[in-house]
Amino acid sequence: MQISYDKVADALYIRVSSEKVHDSVETCPDVIVDYNDNNEVIGVEVLDFSMRGIDLNEIIKLNIDELIPAIVRCQ
Repeated sequence: MQISYDKVADALYIRVSSEKVHDSVETCPDVIVDYNDNNEVIGVEVLDFSMRGIDLNEIIKLNIDELIPAIVRCQ
């Protein structure tokens, strides 16, 4: 898992696979989920990250099955 944060854009990106992105879907406002050819999640981008109250110290402890629901919370 690779996590990157762009401070200027206030965007967090979590990449769980190096596979090519086949499709991207905005599941909630400012949350984009990337899928591979098999419709499996390979990445999640969270815009306005600092406004969401997500604790990165907790996020990095989660496996992929727990990670997506913890991040993709519609407001």
